[in-house]
Amino acid sequence: MSTEASSSSPPQKPIAIITIGMAGAGKSSFVQRINSYLNTVPSPSSPSSEPKAPYIVNLDPAVTNAPFEANIDIRDTVNYSEVMKQYNLGPNGGILTALNLFTTKFDQVLGLVEKRAESLDYVILDTPGQIEIFTWSASGAIITDAIASSLPTVVAYIIDTPRTTAPATFMSNMLYACSILYKTKLPFILVFNKTDVQSHRFAKEWMADFEEFQAALSSTNSTTDSEGEPTYMSSLMNSMCLVLDEFYKGLKTVGVSCLTGDGMKEFFEAVEESRVEYQNEYLPALEEARKSREASLEATKQDSMNRLMNDLEIDRKNNPHGAAMDKWDPEDEMDEDDEDLDVNIRDQSTEDRWQGQYIDITAPQRVRDQGVNWPRPG
Repeated sequence: MSTEASSSSPPQKPIAIITIGMAGAGKSSFVQRINSYLNTVPSPSSPSSEPKAPYIVNLDPAVTNAPFEANIDIRDTVNYSEVMKQYNLGPNGGILTALNLFTTKFDQVLGLVEKRAESLDYVILDTPGQIEIFTWSASGAIITDAIASSLPTVVAYIIDTPRTTAPATFMSNMLYACSILYKTKLPFILVFNKTDVQSHRFAKEWMADFEEFQAALSSTNSTTDSEGEPTYMSSLMNSMCLVLDEFYKGLKTVGVSCLTGDGMKEFFEAVEESRVEYQNEYLPALEEARKSREASLEATKQDSMNRLMNDLEIDRKNNPHGAAMDKWDPEDEMDEDDEDLDVNIRDQSTEDRWQGQYIDITAPQRVRDQGVNWPRPG
């Protein structure tokens, strides 16, 4: 019985992983390591089968040499250099415009992914190096929402661990991660990259105990001014670490090394946990938002109809004669296809118009002589 139930259950959709991070954090190297790892381990959907390669989508139009072979590459659709020349743009404007142009065809990308969905476990999206181009642009929001509405989706925020040892840099990364989390509302994984150079243990301690972060902050030389008072930045970061304490509680963190491959297993364990989070939290919220949007649209339509009917009712009360003449008579309808019908020509200049009568202002109108003496050309 259980075998029949499992065989009749619908196939599990692949998980989409959106890699986001600051420039130089190692996003493309991380995607390459994911690709290499998934090509060597058994498929999670069928452990007894051979490994399944991920479906990779490159969204960075300015990358010269990608360390992986993308299934769909924005560079095959949009020429980044030509966009800069034709629109007279700089590097960042060219990347943003190229991404906007590619987004207009993203429905085709989803169609290609859905065709391969049954044979895939993971869909990987590599985003542009300039983080703000994807996270705060309309095209980035459209792509994220389109993927998340079709497939279970998780955001992997890549952090350059060696460059995050300073408390100020660490706080900047956490604030950016927090803003992306609350903007996308998707399952979120903090990926501390380059752990072969610097362990991410210090970051986990700072996130688990704000006093540890405050102690590290007080050990820096820039926490007090010349009079021994706390500086503005020191006070701000002390306050922010208390605010972000709630943000840290439900956050998944893993440390990986794209060079050695350490941490890949832990990362995909976090990804599988995020699938459950997506189904339990994001999908109901998405359905609720869709119902709310449909209800709002229906309410707007109903309100417009009610106002139209109220206006018609007022017009009937103020102009009962006009309302009586404005009734539709099926017998007056003329069949345009029947050329044998008799047409009664009426001289509208001799007929009295009633208030509210429709007048075709595009048709020539005869003006009555009202005793005006028109000047003659001299």
